[in-house]
Amino acid sequence: MITELGDARFNGLRLDARPNMPLHQQISEGIKRRIASGALPVGARLPSSRDLAAQLGVSRATVELAYGNLAADGYVARRSAAGTRVLPVRTEASAPILPASAAPLMPGLASEPAQPPRLFQMGLPALDAFPRKLWSRLAARHARALSVSDMVYQQPGGYAPLRRAIANHLAMGRGLACSAKQVFVTSGFLGALSLASRAVLSAGDKVLVEDPGFPPAREAIVLAGGVAVPVPVDGLGMDFDAGIACAPDARAVLITPVAQFPLGCALSARRQEQMLAWASASQAWVLQDDYEENLNCADRTAALSAPVESAGRVLHLGSFSNLLFPGFRLGYLVAPESLVSRLEYAAALQPANPSLLDQMVVFDFITQGLLVRHLARMKSLYAERRLALKQALNKAFGPLGRAESCGMHLLLRLPLEYDDVSLAAAARSQGMAVNALSPMGVAVTTGPGLLLGYTNILPKDAMDAALDLRRVLLSCSARNGA
Repeated sequence: MITELGDARFNGLRLDARPNMPLHQQISEGIKRRIASGALPVGARLPSSRDLAAQLGVSRATVELAYGNLAADGYVARRSAAGTRVLPVRTEASAPILPASAAPLMPGLASEPAQPPRLFQMGLPALDAFPRKLWSRLAARHARALSVSDMVYQQPGGYAPLRRAIANHLAMGRGLACSAKQVFVTSGFLGALSLASRAVLSAGDKVLVEDPGFPPAREAIVLAGGVAVPVPVDGLGMDFDAGIACAPDARAVLITPVAQFPLGCALSARRQEQMLAWASASQAWVLQDDYEENLNCADRTAALSAPVESAGRVLHLGSFSNLLFPGFRLGYLVAPESLVSRLEYAAALQPANPSLLDQMVVFDFITQGLLVRHLARMKSLYAERRLALKQALNKAFGPLGRAESCGMHLLLRLPLEYDDVSLAAAARSQGMAVNALSPMGVAVTTGPGLLLGYTNILPKDAMDAALDLRRVLLSCSARNGA
């Protein structure tokens, strides 16, 4: 049977029920041809999925799938109030291109092959203090009790008991009131960012990002089809006045309010209020990276979290990597009620959940009170290790550098004449996982500095570590004639 749509803009769109091509693909390909020919100009509104399904005599799900494919390919934007509208056709040059090969985005992080922790490596909790035997017992118990129903496809939003446990954990620890259906379990922070981007961004949408900032997050925005707009960061967090002036039509902002990476500053209350007012007035979205939220003091966390929850425009992106260990890559996304159905749809099409067994173990870890006890121990341990390394660096370097606390890492500021990129490369050649500060900036000049993880350096080893780094710096400076 062949069906043809009566709308003049779709003249010639014919659906053939024979199995040579799926119906949803016939619809999407036909619409692409009309966009390319100009029959559907930029900004044209397509019929609702319900209307088009009725006119074509197909199910609404078939049209939804076709529209979803068009949105994923950058041909249309789907927004509830504005409907489905045609976007400017993206050329090959404007589309995000993955390089055939590239250097790691951050050489000192997990973008390198798995190996034991290296000196000064960031992005790792204190692995020596992790309760591995307890974790192994919990994992073994769940593996033995695995049922037939556990072996089939799971909900795209994640293991339902874990979603409830995360919602309760956030309510008690953060005052973030949300239901389990608003929580989506993801593959780490970047998995949460990817899912959020698919739900709220269309091709070409501008996103305000911190400058300097976390390079993998910036690149993930670009990979999702967004345009990352760098906004300078100072001691009060993102300079939102500068961001609005630079991109008043931005559709979202990616912000780290508690401990900005790499500078460690917190977003001021005034800028936070300004950001939320802008998001509400512009119908834009706040992608909030809860980096280090659970490892900061409670009063600072509460001050930042309370007003954010009332906005209805905020998506919280969290991860258990810094709390437990990053090897199992488990994160979460907490979304406003208005986005739940859209996220369920996106998660079903591109699922990226961690292992079900890992989710079950984290559920036990939360509900048995083990996570709260572990976090309390880590806060005390990190304070001790951070102070020991900071004092050792300042003593070892003297006028050559000054260490600053920046959350889960230290920033060693260097004199302006030093080349931090060369110094970091020299340190990595000696087995140290050191990153330079200056490449973290896009449009700003940060000055030279080195980013140093401290979580796996025992206090008794702090001075030796500082002296080893100082020797690398002096050796590199001597070779370069500094």
